[in-house]
Amino acid sequence: MDPVIGKAIGAGLACLGMAGTALGLGNLFGQFLSGALRNPSAADSQRGTLLLGFALTEALGIFSLLVALLILFVL
Repeated sequence: MDPVIGKAIGAGLACLGMAGTALGLGNLFGQFLSGALRNPSAADSQRGTLLLGFALTEALGIFSLLVALLILFVL
């Protein structure tokens, strides 16, 4: 196999983490919205947890993009 093709396949597989990030963020905000609509008075107390979850989930997506770019351009 050509090394360039192997790098492209590896980078594509590394980008699957970004798909997981998109699913995680959709689930996170969907569940928060569902809970906030059921009990609006408790929504303000859960906002910090929502933002922490958003930041950690988004960081994992950025790390997977970083790994893909490292595979393509450094290795």
